[in-house]
Amino acid sequence: MEFETVIGLEIHAQMKTRSKIFCGCTTEFGAPPNTHTCPVCLGMPGALPVLNRRVVEFAIKVGLSTNSRINRVNQFARKNYFYPDLPKGYQTSQFDRPIIENGFIDIEVDGGLKRIGITRIHMEEDAGKLIHDEREPVSYVDLNRTGTPLLEIVSEPDMRSPQEAYSYLKKIHAILRYLDVCDGNMQEGSFRCDANISLRPFGQKEFGTRTELKNMNSFRNVQAALEYEVRRQRDLLLEGEPVIQQTMLWNPDTGRTEPMRGKEDAHDYRYFPCPDLIPVEIDEAWIDALRASLPELPDQRRQRFIDAFGLPEYDAVILTESKELADYFEAAVAVYDQPKKVSNWMMTELLRELKGGEIGDCRVQPLQLASLLKMIEAGTISGKIAKSVFIDMLDSGKDPEWIVKDKNLLQVSDESELLALVKEIIAANPGQVDEYRGGKTKVMGFFIGQLMQKTRGKANPKLANELFNKELWG
Repeated sequence: MEFETVIGLEIHAQMKTRSKIFCGCTTEFGAPPNTHTCPVCLGMPGALPVLNRRVVEFAIKVGLSTNSRINRVNQFARKNYFYPDLPKGYQTSQFDRPIIENGFIDIEVDGGLKRIGITRIHMEEDAGKLIHDEREPVSYVDLNRTGTPLLEIVSEPDMRSPQEAYSYLKKIHAILRYLDVCDGNMQEGSFRCDANISLRPFGQKEFGTRTELKNMNSFRNVQAALEYEVRRQRDLLLEGEPVIQQTMLWNPDTGRTEPMRGKEDAHDYRYFPCPDLIPVEIDEAWIDALRASLPELPDQRRQRFIDAFGLPEYDAVILTESKELADYFEAAVAVYDQPKKVSNWMMTELLRELKGGEIGDCRVQPLQLASLLKMIEAGTISGKIAKSVFIDMLDSGKDPEWIVKDKNLLQVSDESELLALVKEIIAANPGQVDEYRGGKTKVMGFFIGQLMQKTRGKANPKLANELFNKELWG
């Protein structure tokens, strides 16, 4: 019996506001524990929340960018649970009247587009953070994060493979980064994902018993955890064992999911309208103003890169995955108007050397990359030497002109100098000369290699080919 995988994702994205959602405490990351707190975010008796307007604006922007309906009247609710990282004993969230509903985005699947529905997006406050001491049976609580504004983005169960879930997650991440409403840092917890996954026999309409996966702090971990859970649930079903509805933790060290607790449902939280916050009312003028302020989003920018720069779709997809990478490309092209050459260097040399890091951490600026490519085009240096110069640029941050001059890497284009070396190589290798003249044209690579050795890789390859051809057939 074969099974169909059903996946839905719940994304928690911290908003890039200076202050928390209901108080004036800073949202700055990395401060000493419990220093960014006040009576409001600590839930002290008598302290009343005041909604941060910027959070509402960010939510509306996300709703507009995901083809969603903005509910003109929405309301906060209390979600009751007793976790040590939320001192109030409840979380201020939204339940039956969220700010955003019924949206969608399109992801690429097997060369086509697949539409993934978005059930709802709602505003809420984040909880604190538990720090577990491995040496002692105790946990410490840092409440700095308590009250940090979150958007929870809940998808429909429309994904049918871990790869589709990965693509959806990357697309939402890119949209939030383009909007500049979330920094998307998964390591710091500002972009987090829980996944609900179940299996059912093909053709069955009813969903299978789902499990929820937590503790996934990278895109690859999300995909790996889902792939493992598919295998685990499939094995259980084939053996006639039931899948238990529970929350699972992903352990990246063992590559396995591990039970955490029984899975809660909505009724377990005993939601009721928050008595301290009035309903949020949004008028059309506010929505129109925010719609007019929206930036170019990933799909729009990708199409423009194809239309305006003549890039293949594959290049455009890679370069627009992050706003920073797309900005880098456009800044380089503005100085060196050869979009495909810039794209080639970025997708091979630059991204390979970054090794998955952020383009913002790259010491080579767009104008420096453009200068390097101009030097190749002008024949100042060869493509091979340019690659070694580029490595030096990454290490030092220095301009390519300075590195080329300092290391005496200027390309040898003096015809008389190269001609003397060409004649010397031909005279020293009569066997290879006979092979070449006998039709083995690949021997030319041997001659060029000999010349590059003598010039330490600085010979102009175009001129070298011309001189060898002339002398060999002369």
